[in-house]
Amino acid sequence: MLSDNVKEGVQQAPHRSLFNALGFTKEEMKKPMIGIVCSYNEIIPGHMNLDKIAQAVKLGIAEAGGMPVMFPAIAVCDGIAMGHVGMKYSLVTRELIADSTECMAKAHQFDGLVMIPNCDKNVPGLLMAAARINIPTVFVSGGPMLAGHVGGRKRSLSSMFEAVGAYDAGKITREELTNFEENVCPTCGSCSGMYTANSMNCLTEAIGMGLRGNGTIPAVYSARIRLAKEAGYAVMDCVRNNIRPRDIMTKEAFTNALTVDMALGCSTNTMLHLPAIAHECGIELNMEFANKISDKTPNLCHLAPAGPTYMEDLNEAGGIYAVMKELTKKNLLYLDGLTVTGRTTGENIEKAVNRDPEVIRPIDNPFMPNGGIAVLKGNLAPDTGIVKRSAVAPEMMKHEGPARVFDCEEDAIKAITTGQIHEGDVVVIRYEGPKGGPGMREMLNPTSAIIGMGLGSTVALITDGRFSGASRGAAIGHVSPEAAVGGPIALVHEGDIISIDIPANKLELKVPDEELAARRAQWKPRKPRITDGYLLRYQALVTSGNRGAVLELPEELRTF
Repeated sequence: MLSDNVKEGVQQAPHRSLFNALGFTKEEMKKPMIGIVCSYNEIIPGHMNLDKIAQAVKLGIAEAGGMPVMFPAIAVCDGIAMGHVGMKYSLVTRELIADSTECMAKAHQFDGLVMIPNCDKNVPGLLMAAARINIPTVFVSGGPMLAGHVGGRKRSLSSMFEAVGAYDAGKITREELTNFEENVCPTCGSCSGMYTANSMNCLTEAIGMGLRGNGTIPAVYSARIRLAKEAGYAVMDCVRNNIRPRDIMTKEAFTNALTVDMALGCSTNTMLHLPAIAHECGIELNMEFANKISDKTPNLCHLAPAGPTYMEDLNEAGGIYAVMKELTKKNLLYLDGLTVTGRTTGENIEKAVNRDPEVIRPIDNPFMPNGGIAVLKGNLAPDTGIVKRSAVAPEMMKHEGPARVFDCEEDAIKAITTGQIHEGDVVVIRYEGPKGGPGMREMLNPTSAIIGMGLGSTVALITDGRFSGASRGAAIGHVSPEAAVGGPIALVHEGDIISIDIPANKLELKVPDEELAARRAQWKPRKPRITDGYLLRYQALVTSGNRGAVLELPEELRTF
């Protein structure tokens, strides 16, 4: 056991004295020591129940013969951080979470880990750590929130943001806005649509690192507690059989995750996180590869914000395994890969049943013949631009209009909410990328304002920042190269014509090459917005959005 490095032998007597101080018995010190990485806190609705999940995991580990030891991981609530400087600190926590978990696991020589995340950067950060540490690891999330109800319809957080836009446009009263405010988020859990947190928890199942139901069992269901105990049992099986994350997270497993991503219509943020997790496994996920998968993978689910169904509906319909079973009907998945159950993907999903063909469309009757996410390229996005195709109005699949250019999110919000954006416009928000932000802020406020103002079927938004999973409409993010490094988005002028062709995967600036060259010659880098603290270090090391915004040392610092 790895933990023998801190428990066995004469030289480890001081270590054992410290375990004695913790109250460990001699019998406990003979057992495998399993770290429980718990993201419990009192600021995120998706994390307020994780103490209960952790206690259930502890019971499962102890019942299965292990010694459970809990330590924390941080998290940011994207909803609370949205629309102000706090959003600069969201994506950047992914690396902090991975780094701090690596430090704790390596320093204390755990034999295995159970990761308990729930929200947006917390899930990928811990998956990155799992790949890096590479000891037996099982994931169990805190589960999704139940949908709220307003006006006789199910609602979620995206409805709340859009209601603010509707209020600004004079379409609803303050009392109606308050009704939304009090009813859209009725329980603990990750927000109830197919937003980033739920997307990543579902893909954790698809990739093989979480048990069945990890992504879909609601936070308030007792089945979630049972699942947590089962995660405790599962990690002990993984320890006994030496099943490690890199045995599971193979190129084929990531291909499965991308395929399920397209079928579900997940958040565009998965296009940041899957490459970053793969990078930790020594695997390169090229975003053009995502289009190849999307071309052959039908979109089977239209969960909020793309449609009227929610995570609880997906759970009742059979969950992720039922989606995966549908995909096998056209041989779209690799079935032989190992998972944390100790069985293969094919064995896991063999008995899955689609119980609701309106929530999970049969593969011969999909919502769309291709996947929910598209990667766009063109002279405005030479590397990539990402759009959640399944959440775009049909009339906006092709669009051409004048650019309305803003160098930060706040200026764009002001223009949208004061009626300065008109039908046909293409809103461009730049210098919000990984380096330019820094931190690649989510743009849920402007996208929701556009929808709430009634412009969702006539106005597009393009940014080198990113979008919340709750965003919908013709919202194209992750434009790379970003403005801060001189990408073409930095060269757009007010009134330039931009052409969007999502079916053809194209994003073009209708400006002659000679004019763009002249503009490039005049372009100068902007002074950094942040001059101290963690964001300054992040800004110096972060790579482009099309590479997953991973951190990378400069060449001169890699060998010393």
